[in-house]
Formats: sequence, C-alpha cells, structure tokens
Amino acid sequence: MAADRERMVLAAFIAFAVLAGGNAVGIRFTNRELDPLWGAGLRFSLAAALLLVVMAVLRSALPRGRALTGALLYGVFNFAGAFALAYYGFVRVHAGLGQTLLALVPLATLLLAVAWRQERLRVAAVLGTLLALAGIAVMSRAPLREAVPLLNLLALVGSALCFAQAAVLVRRFPRLHPVAMNAVGMTAAAVLLVAGSVVAGESIVLPRRAVTWAALGYLVLVGSVAVFLLYLVVLRHWAASRAAYGFVLIPLVTVGLSVWLDDEPVGAGLVLGGLLVVAGVYVGALRPARVPPAVPLPAEDGRRRRPPAGRP
Repeated sequence: MAADRERMVLAAFIAFAVLAGGNAVGIRFTNRELDPLWGAGLRFSLAAALLLVVMAVLRSALPRGRALTGALLYGVFNFAGAFALAYYGFVRVHAGLGQTLLALVPLATLLLAVAWRQERLRVAAVLGTLLALAGIAVMSRAPLREAVPLLNLLALVGSALCFAQAAVLVRRFPRLHPVAMNAVGMTAAAVLLVAGSVVAGESIVLPRRAVTWAALGYLVLVGSVAVFLLYLVVLRHWAASRAAYGFVLIPLVTVGLSVWLDDEPVGAGLVLGGLLVVAGVYVGALRPARVPPAVPLPAEDGRRRRPPAGRP
C-alpha cells in the first residue's frame, strides 16, 4: 500500500515537472501582447473560475477558519507574489534562463523549512541542490552571456522565494482538497493581480492574436489547473524541500521548448547540464531518506499526525 502510494506521488511529481515546463514559454508569448500583471491576472481569473465550477460539481464546501487562512496565504505567495514577479521577469529574460533561476526554489524551500522548524538540514538535500544548480549553470551558460536587465533577474529570484515560502507555509495549516486549495488561492491571486494591473495603469484588453490565446489556454488548463493540482498532491505526501525539486527538472523541458518555439540560444553543455540536474534531483529528492522530519504535520481534521518513519 505504501509502495503504491509512493509510486503515485512520484508519477505526480514527474508529471508536474514536465507539464510545468511549458509555463515560462507560454508567459513569454502572452507578454508580447498583454501587460504582465494583467496577463497574470487574466490567467488566474480564468483558472479560478474553472476550479470553482469543479468545486460546485464535486459539491465541495469552501474552507473556513484556519483552513481558509492557509488557502488565502497560499494564493498570496504561490500565485500573486510569485507570478507577478515572474511575469515581469520574463518580459526581458528568455524562458530557459528564467526557469533556471527558479531552480533556486529547492534550496530556498529547504532553508525556509529549517527556519520554520519543519525539517532538519540534511547534507544530501544541500548537495543535491548544489549539484542540480551546477548542471543548470552549465545548461544555460550561453544565454548568461547576454545582457539581461538586473531588475528582471532579481524579479525571478524573488519569484523563487515566493514559491518556496508558499510550499513551507501551506504545511502549517489544515490540509484541504487540492481543488479547493487552488480555487481559493487562485481567486485571491486574481483579485490582487487585476487590482495591481489597474493601479499600475496597464492596458486591460483581451488578446487579439491566435498565438496569444493558444498560450493563454495552455497556461490556464495545463499550467495552472493541472500543474498546481499535481503539485499539491506531491506536497501532501513529501516534505516541502523534496517536492520543490520539481523546479530543477522543469528547466530541462523549458529549455527545449524555448529553443524550438522562441529561438532561445543554448550552449553545447545542454546534455552535460541535464545529466547533472537529474543526478542532483536523485541525490536530493528521490534517494530514500533515513531521517524523519522533526515536526509532525497537520491532518485535515486539525489533529496532529506524524508521517510513516523513513518518509521525508
């Protein structure tokens, strides 16, 4: 039973990383016609509406109390903060290079989880992160020679920190069904992003080009709904720092798509860098851990429980 569950979670982890690989490319395409905050706000407005319909079909009740607080905070960090910064960063940064910066998420998540006393600092996790980052640096050495505005780079680093904080934060509140968690979180984010777009004086317009609609459709149906449902499934069973290792697999897909669809320059170290990334993910995330977490996790009914021994 436990082995079957672990295989299910691993499959969700791989699917999350593969499907999320198209997000940065999709953002680049929508940014060419839509202003950044408005593009993000429109995306999450449509995704939230779709998830609310799914909630109605499933007859899922809206969360209350601490569960609602957790879902709202998850939306503020994981969707509003992270994607406001990411959309701004991708205005001037190629998708592959930008996604490599987001590979900082596992290391940031690990350090934040340690700071919040959710996990112990494990040598394997640190080594895995550093190995994966080394591989990503090799993969993207050619794009790094290009002149890229510092503010756009810093925005993507800030986005990585928001993703990391969301992954740690969500585990401190009662668990929700992934559909309800994402529906509430994306609704809160949509409100904040659209309000921010209005305050910033952006153009509130619908796309006119077919390619923009195609990119938006992918970002809504796959990049928002499917990807983040899978991500929450992984977070339910894995430690935050382990789940965050999906962010070091995503660039493998993103770089290939960006080269194909967006003419992104890539150095000859793509294969070597990819092997280093895979090795880092195995060392830091997939290799069986021997030390259980220091702090028990909250169950859905509010009681405290501890995962099975040996699980990170």
